[in-house]
Amino acid sequence: MSEHTFTPALGRLGPARYFDAVVALARDRLWRALTVMYLGPRPGEVILDVGCGTGTLAVLLSRVEPRARIIGVDPDPDVLAVAESKAGASGVDWRVGMGDALGESVEAESVDAIVSSLVLHQCPTAMKRAVLESAFRTLRPGGRLVITDYGRQRTKLMRAAFRIVQCADGKTDTQPNADGILPMLMSEAGFCDVHEADVVSTISGSISIYLARKN
Repeated sequence: MSEHTFTPALGRLGPARYFDAVVALARDRLWRALTVMYLGPRPGEVILDVGCGTGTLAVLLSRVEPRARIIGVDPDPDVLAVAESKAGASGVDWRVGMGDALGESVEAESVDAIVSSLVLHQCPTAMKRAVLESAFRTLRPGGRLVITDYGRQRTKLMRAAFRIVQCADGKTDTQPNADGILPMLMSEAGFCDVHEADVVSTISGSISIYLARKN
């Protein structure tokens, strides 16, 4: 297990059991639906949700493509307990693990697609890099990566709204996301065809959906 600590799902705002209610205010149904659409789960694929949290996205993936194998990895047993209690959760393989040490949860080059949502903005820049590098090692050649997270905050309104996130998770870790660092880090980790596919404006800032693949 990585020796790094992790920021709880809601940061300073509250315990994990309130996460779903809070994130619902950030248009979660829209960006989750877009995330699944861009990922395009296929029958027989192994799909890894890194930092799966309370499991909503992993369960949705399992429902959209029940013939895929969905694995949800998160370092926090408390949020995994919430995930396992959800309807449809039995279709997901839940595992305790750190995003920068995915090799302890799955074998190298054994995963067809990786998705991660609202995780990297909570991580120090070194950890962001480590998570992306770990994802790269875990994907098979030709594998797909979808990162849905707070990205570049392009307008005064979105920058002001993003202060809610910075209040919860701290400015040091979140500001690089707001400055648009994620595409560069994805490319540096070895991914190709990195691009921002969509942007969703929310009351806590804009959430970007980034796509990439492994050659």
